Amino acid sequence: MKSRLAAALMAALLVVYFVLVGWRAVQFVLTGQPLAVVIGIALIVLPLVGVWALWREISFGVTSERLVKRLDAEGALPVEDLDVRPSGRPDRAAATEEFARYQAETEAAPEDWRSWFRLGLAYDAAGDRRRARAAIRHSISLERAERRRPPDAADAAAR
Repeated sequence: MKSRLAAALMAALLVVYFVLVGWRAVQFVLTGQPLAVVIGIALIVLPLVGVWALWREISFGVTSERLVKRLDAEGALPVEDLDVRPSGRPDRAAATEEFARYQAETEAAPEDWRSWFRLGLAYDAAGDRRRARAAIRHSISLERAERRRPPDAADAAAR
């Protein structure tokens, strides 16, 4: 819930930014002076980059949440039985031991989005956010490819 509220707040702030800076950008461009025109264009382009980055993060979050729900419905989510620190985060030593199991599972089934998603969760528990996000992104791409396959091809791949 906190992440959704934060994303909504970020989107609202981005809209306010567009309105305030957009007007200033138009004023810069209308001066006709070369440096002012360049500044005006930059003031238009930079928020677009921000929108793209925000869209990627929101899309990643929504898709990840959908896959978590799907794994939960299938009973395939990892059981969280790791020792935790006072902060509530998993103990890294315990998470690293558990990680080996998910890595082996992914190596055995490299085209299974479920194993990649569980590997991403294991990376996150071990404290490696960069690899966690990469594994989950890969899981998302594999799941999308699975959904796009014709039903008979998906059935054949499952066998």
